[in-house]
Amino acid sequence: MDLHALALRELPRPPARVLEVGCGSGELARALAADGYDVVAVDPKAPAGAIFRQTTLEALGDEEPFDAAVASLALHHVDDLGVALAKLHSLLRPGAPLVVREFGWDLVDEPTARWDYERRGRAGGLAEWQAEHEDLHRFAAMRAALDAHFQERSFEWGPYLSEYEPREGQADEERRLIESGAIRAVGFIYVGVA
Repeated sequence: MDLHALALRELPRPPARVLEVGCGSGELARALAADGYDVVAVDPKAPAGAIFRQTTLEALGDEEPFDAAVASLALHHVDDLGVALAKLHSLLRPGAPLVVREFGWDLVDEPTARWDYERRGRAGGLAEWQAEHEDLHRFAAMRAALDAHFQERSFEWGPYLSEYEPREGQADEERRLIESGAIRAVGFIYVGVA
């Protein structure tokens, strides 16, 4: 999934004020700033720079309201989903969109886990997958917390696994296997409004 293209499709036009939650090394934040957005990007390991804040969403200080927010692969890591999403809701103007890209690790079944390990050149199955991910929030918890604070505008399942340690051709292979029913789609895009 091209996160930049997704954001441009769902966000209001520049110079809207956008919050990125869990910005990582800052690629999306920099791209949105280059597009003309007024960006604030938070992550405990955010890079240095005027648009970045090295903090968590929950600890983010007083900010002017945001016109939109993007959270990519961040919600499954937060300590308390309810607290984090309440904070996010409080930072957004009424009607502002929230674009979430996430994955439901607990929805992986044995064939999906085996495919993921095989494509990365490792041995493993569902038991190993569950042990590696058990400290992350499950899909139902993320979905319930989103529904408690936002009104869904759209929701779609899609590939995710091939984006982690990617190798050429694996995204197309994952898409084909999902379409054939051989593995499960565990990635999802949720767009809601405050």
